[in-house]
Amino acid sequence: MVAIPQSTFKIQHAFIPPLIAFILAVGSWEVLVRGLGIPLYLLPAPSQVVATFLERPAYLLGIGVATFSNALVGSLIGCSLGCLVAAVCVRWPLVADGLVPLAVAASAVPIIALSPLLGIWLGSISPASKVAVVVVMTFFPTLVNVYRGLISPRADTLMLMHSYAASQRDIFLKLRTPAALPFLFNALRICATLSMIGAVVAEFFGGPQNALGVYIKTEAGILHTSEAWSAILVACLFGLLFYLAIVLVERRALRWK
Repeated sequence: MVAIPQSTFKIQHAFIPPLIAFILAVGSWEVLVRGLGIPLYLLPAPSQVVATFLERPAYLLGIGVATFSNALVGSLIGCSLGCLVAAVCVRWPLVADGLVPLAVAASAVPIIALSPLLGIWLGSISPASKVAVVVVMTFFPTLVNVYRGLISPRADTLMLMHSYAASQRDIFLKLRTPAALPFLFNALRICATLSMIGAVVAEFFGGPQNALGVYIKTEAGILHTSEAWSAILVACLFGLLFYLAIVLVERRALRWK
């Protein structure tokens, strides 16, 4: 008889509660829409949304790829810049004293207020404005999380490194960086969802026709809510896949944790 590893059992067991919650939420949605007779143009049932998606899956997935590409590029740039600036803040604490509180405050700026301005500066149809929105949304969470991770080592561990005459480079690479990895992946998981939200919201204020945000806004404007919800479903799928990809990388990179 083959024994199942306890860690594998825990991972499989962890999927059960959210799966049950998802089934209950979708089932309640379906029952309420059909039981209360809610018109299709107000709120379609989940079965109607899925049926609409299956009518043209290739097209919807295609525009989903176009939007996701902006989200991916923007998150890569934003997260990379966040890590770089966090390292600078650790090297020069005076920079951190001025920049980290500003980053926390900037995270509270509604992206819907920033998107039209970036569209004016970089072009409402250009992908650059969509990427810039994602960069702004992902930069600050990454900066704050990675900075906290880099300064998380205890004072006694830093003193031990100094007692062995370790250079600042060795301290950063062998002590601060491993300590910051869990914080980094936490930021990446947050940014995985923020990036799709930012890319779609940015497209509400202009973009090519082959984009999820433009499609959702156009279809909702003519009361084709089933079509709009099918595009929202695609955005959720891409965001979820992006999140799961980061989780898989995290499990491989942080096996020691």
